[in-house]
Amino acid sequence: MLAYTKMKFAHFADCHIGGWRDPKLKELPLKCFTKAMEQCLNEKVDFILISGDLFNTSLPSIDSLKEVVTVLKKIKDNNVETYIIAGSHDFSPSGKTMIDVLENAGLCINVTKGDVIDGKLKLKFTEDRKTGAKITGMLGKKGSLEKKYYEDMIKENLENEKGFKIFMFHSAISELKPKDLEAIEAQPLSFLPKNFDYYAAGHVHERIERKIDGYGLIVYPGPLFPNNFKELEKSGGGGFYIYEDGKLAFNPIKVCNVYTIDIDCNHKTPKKIEEEIMKDIKNKEFYDTIVTIKLHGVLESGKPSDIDFKLIFTELYSKSAYFVMRNIFNLASKEMDEIKISEKTSDEIENLLIKEHLGQIKVDGMTPDTEETLVRSLISMLDMEKVEGETSDDFEKRVVGNIGKIIEF
Repeated sequence: MLAYTKMKFAHFADCHIGGWRDPKLKELPLKCFTKAMEQCLNEKVDFILISGDLFNTSLPSIDSLKEVVTVLKKIKDNNVETYIIAGSHDFSPSGKTMIDVLENAGLCINVTKGDVIDGKLKLKFTEDRKTGAKITGMLGKKGSLEKKYYEDMIKENLENEKGFKIFMFHSAISELKPKDLEAIEAQPLSFLPKNFDYYAAGHVHERIERKIDGYGLIVYPGPLFPNNFKELEKSGGGGFYIYEDGKLAFNPIKVCNVYTIDIDCNHKTPKKIEEEIMKDIKNKEFYDTIVTIKLHGVLESGKPSDIDFKLIFTELYSKSAYFVMRNIFNLASKEMDEIKISEKTSDEIENLLIKEHLGQIKVDGMTPDTEETLVRSLISMLDMEKVEGETSDDFEKRVVGNIGKIIEF
């Protein structure tokens, strides 16, 4: 029988602060994070869990970092502890993350702690001083490279520990994968230690609540704010969970409305499509609203470029739209061969391409697993961003130097 203790805590994941490129969209995940943390204070939670991908990169911008520090300090000053793990986007090939900086500043506690004993990983618990909850967890890495850590993890001490236990992790679980995310890399349920009361998951950008015999309540809150066009179109927003005395409640967080225009363009001309969109938005106002326009099918005549998007966008912005974006990947004309574009996320496409091309260049002593690790490390390194005040020359030297270390390794 699992332990039961009276407590109230919040569970976030996949905040992806700094993830959007456009400046107007880039500020929204940070607004969601600030609003959600304020709500946690209003709800008087005992502590907060963030299950990976607080940031969208291991080196977030100074502006984003400054805002996050301000929010975390306010939480800390209100005597609420924030427990966190690194996600696949937080993690860097060097093994260091911005999470380490925040922890060293006393703003949060990274619960992925332990020792290596005879080549095996023995995780330790962090005990919450208010409630006595015992928390531990496993970090996430790009391409599910955390798999090796799970394989080498000692489970007996975790499973036999008494009290209310929480396991935080940032991985997809094969048995819990949503149908539209079947291609995502995942770990088997058996990798998780058993006998925990709550499994605070991250990485999968969908809400999942599942109670499983022998394990406990496994929860994915989904992203705090949608991270791409598809997620905006599907959910319109994100949120987080609050667990209180055995009950779970989802708390939606909205900083913008989302209005979706989805048009089947088969047997239609560009002019007809323009007319449909203009009719749809007539007599509507779009204050604080992101408008997504998705066009798909095969045009009766003309080309996708014949659609006057400038006219459509101008009209929407005149109606106070916050941001307008379009998706015409699946729109084609009769004059050209239809191109099939995957709706997979960038991470899923990256995984497929890496696996497809493994082994094409033979290197003595290099196994497919070693090659995959090397490729993913190089990709992560090339995804680095300049630090505030860093010159282009110094940035280039830093990247080349780190790449040299990886290749030598």
